[in-house]
Amino acid sequence: MASARPTPADPMPDLRVSRQSGDQRAVPPELGPNSLAVLSGPTFMYSDQAGNVPAGGIGGLVHLDTRLLSGWELTLNGGRLLVLRSETLDHFSAQFVLTNPALPGLPADNVTVRRLRYVGDAFRERVELFSFRSDEPVRFELRLAVAADFADLFEVKSGVRDRSAQIVRRHAPDGSELHFSYRPEGFSAETQVRCSVPADRIEGDDLVWEVELAPREGWQVDLEVPLPPGPGVVEPVRGDIAQVIHGGLDDPSRRWIADRARLHSENPILERATDRSRLDLAALRLEMEVRGQRVTLPGAGLPWFLTIFGRDTLITAYQTLVAGPALARGTLLALARLQGRRCDDFTDEEPGKILHEVRSGELTRTGQKPYNPNYGTADATQLWLILLSEYWRWTRDDDTVRLLRDNALAALGWMDDYGDRDGDGYVEYATRSPEGLGNQCWRDSPDGVCFADGRIPVLPIATSEIQGYTYDAKLRLAELADGPLDDPALAERLRADAARLYERFNRDYWLDERGGFYVVGLDGDKNPIDSKTSNMGHLLWSGIVPPERAERVARQLLHPDMFSGWGIRTLSREERPYNALGYHLGTVWPHDSSLAVLGLVRYGYRAEANRVTLGLLDAAAQFGHRLPEALGGYDRSRTRFAVPYPTACSPQAWASGAPLALTRALLNLNPGDTELVIDPDIPPEIGRITAERVRAFGRRWKLEAVGRSGHVRLEED
Repeated sequence: MASARPTPADPMPDLRVSRQSGDQRAVPPELGPNSLAVLSGPTFMYSDQAGNVPAGGIGGLVHLDTRLLSGWELTLNGGRLLVLRSETLDHFSAQFVLTNPALPGLPADNVTVRRLRYVGDAFRERVELFSFRSDEPVRFELRLAVAADFADLFEVKSGVRDRSAQIVRRHAPDGSELHFSYRPEGFSAETQVRCSVPADRIEGDDLVWEVELAPREGWQVDLEVPLPPGPGVVEPVRGDIAQVIHGGLDDPSRRWIADRARLHSENPILERATDRSRLDLAALRLEMEVRGQRVTLPGAGLPWFLTIFGRDTLITAYQTLVAGPALARGTLLALARLQGRRCDDFTDEEPGKILHEVRSGELTRTGQKPYNPNYGTADATQLWLILLSEYWRWTRDDDTVRLLRDNALAALGWMDDYGDRDGDGYVEYATRSPEGLGNQCWRDSPDGVCFADGRIPVLPIATSEIQGYTYDAKLRLAELADGPLDDPALAERLRADAARLYERFNRDYWLDERGGFYVVGLDGDKNPIDSKTSNMGHLLWSGIVPPERAERVARQLLHPDMFSGWGIRTLSREERPYNALGYHLGTVWPHDSSLAVLGLVRYGYRAEANRVTLGLLDAAAQFGHRLPEALGGYDRSRTRFAVPYPTACSPQAWASGAPLALTRALLNLNPGDTELVIDPDIPPEIGRITAERVRAFGRRWKLEAVGRSGHVRLEED
């Protein structure tokens, strides 16, 4: 057992610190934190601040996990344009205002270039030029260098295979279109670039216009890349590119947002953070057809995870129930449709198991990657049952619960028969796939679960939070068995199972050393993996912590070694592997901290919960009120501003859901039998909170709270 060590001083941040070897999501830095993205459903365009995608980088137009454009660079007389300002206008649109550098025959700042783009039913971009010369015409070459490598998204992060010999080019002789096609066995993709003003010539894959502008004259060209339909494509944005700047596009997400709950607060940070969450969750929506109906669910995050994830999607849906049940119902139905039915070593599929991740790129479709779907997760099945219960508590939708009865029983069967690999009563994981993840919990980087001294545990591993989820899932399914499933014998068995797990867990996972704490897991030899982690917050959320231990757990989570001032670190600074930029070894994850906040409120530790909430909201204010996927674990008192993890997804679904979960915790808002129940403890920094269009039991509710008083009432129809 590791002995206690002095707490190291937090080093001042050096953003050159290398990423951890275990970081599954690390990417090259070509575009970096100042990149700009537009997205719609499973499609995004990722560029630099000039709107360019340098060939050979990580940017481009990606649709359904395939990069349709890998190069998109606009130059004037061979020179790169200078950025005056560029911003997203909506999640699906952006504007870039540029000017020319000093070039032979063209003084600096004589030509302004504006690029307008959006992603909808196609990728569209308008390039506008205007000459500020008042005395004579200007002549220059405008060139758009285009490349299409059809890389699978997995390759974009790690190294792209050269497909050039298999890519067929059929460019229009009149300069109006570029056409690239790629059709290996078992896969096909194509990219068309259409021009409203034909290029004067095509050189290789470059469109070249010879432009002459009279004094004070303008010029423009519209470019379009059609996008094929496919799974996950939401109702697309439609309209003319000229409508982008005026906000006149038909945007279905605005209609979706209008039907969600809306919060107002005397603290503008909370109100703006929840508004940002609503917008980002609308942007991350995916759609599927399940049993003849279209359902909506959240994709995991931009740029690498615009797809269905089990764990991420389920937790996001749970966080956002306070804003409406649509995402939760869509998540339940979509994941039930894809629930495991057989044993498959390559994908880690097992009967009753809920998936980890779905992909549709070439490597998946041709069987080189196990993501159609991949089932390499040991917690999504329990989280699906937890969400089913929470959805029912908010809606009393007995019909949906009964519709999913067989799926719920299959999920229970997986936990008991496949999840518990050795019959010891705990759910463990160990991949059987050569392409599988070594860690199949939320800490899914290779070193995300480790001993206090840095040793990597042997498989299979039973992490602590998975046991908490299993305990909660069984109690919740027992509640459903007593209710809409009408199976009292099942309810009795499940409560007995949960009681045994509760007793066993609190014997095997608790250490009295170093102030008393729950270890992160048990290794394959049943040795406690003795590092202090934020997983303790998940245990409070699940309810598996005895009341007499809750105070010590709360104290651990708020200790300076764990609480950075912005949120709860994934790993205590006491532990040898701690790194402020370690993916699961010291960073702060907003979703992780939000679950801890809900858990602290569950056990009555409201002041501690509020302290974490205020830290996260202060961090959100520094990023346009959008919490990134993860923050560096640097101590707030030393850095004085929050530092984002270098390759954090933004927006990212469960980070976007965190402000909604924090709001629920401030209000302690829960569904009762027939009405919403509120028990607020709102710190003075937040002030009064009001909300409208809160949906529960098929009706809409309004609420108001300040301090420790509040009320809920039905809205007028």
